[in-house]
Amino acid sequence: MTILCVRFQLPPMYEAALPGLLGLLEEFTPVVEALPPDGALLDLRGAERYFGRSAVELAAVLRVRALALYGVDCVIGAGPGPMLARMALRDARPGVTCVVPEGPDALAEFLARRPVIALPGVGPATARTLCEYGLDTLGRVAGAPLSTLQRLVGAKAGRELHEKANGIDRDRVTPNAVSRSVSAERSFSRDEVDSFRHRRALLSSADELGARLRSLEKVCRTLTLTVRYADLPRSRTGSSGGTPTSTTRTRTLGEPTAHSAALTREAYGMYEALGLQRARVRALTLRAEGLAPAEQASRQLSFDPVDEKVRRIEEVADRARAKFGPRAVMPGTLAA
Repeated sequence: MTILCVRFQLPPMYEAALPGLLGLLEEFTPVVEALPPDGALLDLRGAERYFGRSAVELAAVLRVRALALYGVDCVIGAGPGPMLARMALRDARPGVTCVVPEGPDALAEFLARRPVIALPGVGPATARTLCEYGLDTLGRVAGAPLSTLQRLVGAKAGRELHEKANGIDRDRVTPNAVSRSVSAERSFSRDEVDSFRHRRALLSSADELGARLRSLEKVCRTLTLTVRYADLPRSRTGSSGGTPTSTTRTRTLGEPTAHSAALTREAYGMYEALGLQRARVRALTLRAEGLAPAEQASRQLSFDPVDEKVRRIEEVADRARAKFGPRAVMPGTLAA
């Protein structure tokens, strides 16, 4: 077992703590792939030899350090490959690392009774298609002829599905930087129903993300909005308990950007599409993902002089923030 899939049990509104936790993982191995908002994959092949411990033993040390240094527990799945480690994570619980059994027979039994939707990369549409033909478990998919799967889901996807259902894991852990995604969180001091305050929080988050991306000389390809609702049940003592529900929406941008105005438009669009009306909101999180170097990004030229003016003002504002602090220049709505 050389691959670990770790999911940190972060409180709902603290996913910005992930970069620090990823730094902890990199003390064990440089081959770490971040899985925002709260997880990561680790390739421990070199670490096992270096530390003289198995991946499961290193997982126990990792868990203790996360608790001691950050006060965050985690659940961990271990397997010979990333796909199997992800699947093991589904059965993991705090304090115990779930390990994919070794040997072809034990591995086949581990996979056989699982629903086809449990296989990483299989979405609801593919799962519905397979279930319509009685291929509702991985055991049945593994036993189906390759040609049948290829007719149902396509040649390439059918071959990958057949291999994965038979435990053949060709995925690799792809190291990425902590800045693979950046997020901005805005929590309200009390449950908020005012849509103006919701939009104000989104404006603040988008403005922060844009400034951070430009300082990193990065652009983002996708934007994710998470809305946390105020539906915690009350105990007899009046304190809150349980976990609030949330809604998450992700939108792929028309072109990679770090332009605050463009990020704000997309954030507003996702928010309005939710139709929240008088929903009691506890927190809003905006996350920019799919980061890439700004110098490699292309931008559609615009004949709108206002857009060019806004971008020039943005450059001046960035220089002012760098010299006088992040609150030196901000949208007028946020200054009130």
